[in-house]
Amino acid sequence: MSTQTIATRLTELCRQGEWETAQKELFAQDAISIEPENSGDLPKETKGLNAIIEKGHKWQSLVQEVHGITTSSPLVSGNTIALKLAMDVTMKGRGRQKMEEICVYEVKNDKIVSEQFFM
Repeated sequence: MSTQTIATRLTELCRQGEWETAQKELFAQDAISIEPENSGDLPKETKGLNAIIEKGHKWQSLVQEVHGITTSSPLVSGNTIALKLAMDVTMKGRGRQKMEEICVYEVKNDKIVSEQFFM
């Protein structure tokens, strides 16, 4: 699967809020996820697909309601994918927030091996 094909599928699943489907379908078993310094209750670095999926469950447990998700079209250069993700969410105990981040993914051997988020 080409990096462009992975980028297209990843973007489609992100727009639908299908994070776990994207992870199970597109990520390597030994993938790494890196959050920004101000990521609150989430770990800065998470290693391994199962741990990344569990981190996603933890994030979802903090969300009361998702009002909307948008992504840019993906930018692809070599084995790197970047996209802008914007979410309008109500967080438990924190109220409604609009979040924007740049998501950068590295692909090797037809799988995403790392993701990093910048806010």
